[in-house]
Amino acid sequence: MKRTASVLAAVCLLLSALPLLAQSKPYHDGSVWEMQCVHVKAGMEDRYARYLAGDWKNEQDAMRKAGYVLSYKVIRTEAHNPTDCNVILMTEYKDLATMEANADKAEQLGQELFGGTPKIESGYMDRSSYRDIIGSRLAREIVLEPKK
Repeated sequence: MKRTASVLAAVCLLLSALPLLAQSKPYHDGSVWEMQCVHVKAGMEDRYARYLAGDWKNEQDAMRKAGYVLSYKVIRTEAHNPTDCNVILMTEYKDLATMEANADKAEQLGQELFGGTPKIESGYMDRSSYRDIIGSRLAREIVLEPKK
């Protein structure tokens, strides 16, 4: 009888510890990154970099100041074929919920920064002459340490 009670107590103790073991993963979810893959046409790299260092950076800085984004990066990479991306634009958000909750506010901020829809569309048309948007992705960072 004592032995059965001891085994039962040990099983109960182990079962109650399972949630704690599940929470002690050596990693946790981090921020969300929106990545836009861009193919800049040959000979137009400097022109696109000047746009990124100007209007694009100003918009990212304004969104960061407003609290809509955490950070941003521009990555240059080699294209392996004529339709592959050679620039990756990365914008970091706290999480997906924050990104979605601030989407309309970020769009309004862009309208204010660039003077309305006609000017924004004109900028898109101009940039389409020297770069193509290949696609975009959302990714979640994995932080390689236990969640605190």
